[in-house]
Amino acid sequence: MFSFFEKKVFLVDYLHGLVDMHNHVLPGIDDGAKTVDQSLDLIKGFSEFGVTSFVFTPHVMHHYYPNTQETVKKAFILLQNELKLQGVLSVKTSYAAEHMIDDNFESLLASDEVLPIKKEYLLIEMSYLQPSLNFDGAIQKIASKGYYSILAHPERYAYYHNTLKVYETLKSKGILFQLNLLSLSGYYGTEIQKVAMYLLKEGMIDFVSSDAHHKNHIAQLKEIKIQKSTLNLLLPIIEKTILSFY
Repeated sequence: MFSFFEKKVFLVDYLHGLVDMHNHVLPGIDDGAKTVDQSLDLIKGFSEFGVTSFVFTPHVMHHYYPNTQETVKKAFILLQNELKLQGVLSVKTSYAAEHMIDDNFESLLASDEVLPIKKEYLLIEMSYLQPSLNFDGAIQKIASKGYYSILAHPERYAYYHNTLKVYETLKSKGILFQLNLLSLSGYYGTEIQKVAMYLLKEGMIDFVSSDAHHKNHIAQLKEIKIQKSTLNLLLPIIEKTILSFY
């Protein structure tokens, strides 16, 4: 009768086969894994609950992580070679990037230097401090290039929390939303958890992923318990994520 009394389940028990399409597993090029060994530890941690398909998405962020198609590919090949050396053959991998909408983004887009997922989706983010000044224009230009915009972790932009209607405006522009699974716990804070649940209940979430940077994220993911009503909302999104990115 009351959701408070619903039996909770471990989220990871329902992630088998998920394509983790947003993470920072590639070694040494952003604030995620620093070494190949750390990358391998992350992949091993994922495999323990049945996640063996990945799109690696390091940051592309002017002045901070100025990655290019070349630097991302180099890190990807380094990790791929080590996976082969260690006989890890069950992991399916590809690479793209998480693009900050900053003062350099539109230049990268215009010169075809972005890294899309499956040639049609562009994973984008904004600062946690304030919205990108050129956001609307960037979204239009992304569409004109034939890409679908996926906004990473919309629930984490605190400047939207007091004006939830803005999410409807973003969706009306054709922007897809990717939820961080850790947002369903209190990991990033209770306010982010509340907004994550709001977006989920309103049917605004298109994809889910880990946004994992280090082993603690994997450990925290394993601890998440959710109500079955929340699981019922998540299962179709998990399936959509698999079908879209496998």
